[in-house]
Amino acid sequence: FKEDPVSEELIAELIEAGRLAPSGSNLQGTRYVIIKSEEIKEKLSKCTPLPFVTKAPIVIACCIDKLVMSTASKRSAELLEAKAFDDTPLKDMSKNPDAYKRPDMDEQAIKNYLSVNAAIAIDHITLRAVDLGLGTCWIMMFDREKTKEILELENRYEVIALLPVGYPDQSPSQRPRISQEEIVLKTV
Repeated sequence: FKEDPVSEELIAELIEAGRLAPSGSNLQGTRYVIIKSEEIKEKLSKCTPLPFVTKAPIVIACCIDKLVMSTASKRSAELLEAKAFDDTPLKDMSKNPDAYKRPDMDEQAIKNYLSVNAAIAIDHITLRAVDLGLGTCWIMMFDREKTKEILELENRYEVIALLPVGYPDQSPSQRPRISQEEIVLKTV
């Protein structure tokens, strides 16, 4: 990354891209910590073997809020009120809400569910970053517990990924990809 700072306006656009990303049951369980502090980045540098992560002007710690599952009924009610389910079988959910109740999920299932939703938001952020002329990449090679401790996050939050963000100082070529024949298992 170049040393050029990322403006508050661009940071807000990135977070807005994540905020507007779809989420299952509209739970919107992804949370962010915007890291600009050189002191915090220095501490984070001990959490990852990848030195470029904390050299970026900002690092976004993408987290899930495990307590959002308790808001599922409220989020569903908002969707009903917004008529999001009109012309779908879910439009009658208010008449029999138990018919659409999510099965009980253990802690790991909740974490997995929210992590998939966070991945959607993260991908929206990365795509918007490129659109704005910024560079970023998902970082999952880091000590999650140590990062959480450094960021002084409550137990309800779990850090899923780090996104270093800045102006790229290189133009890497397209990464190798396997063929479509290898990824399409079958057409039925």
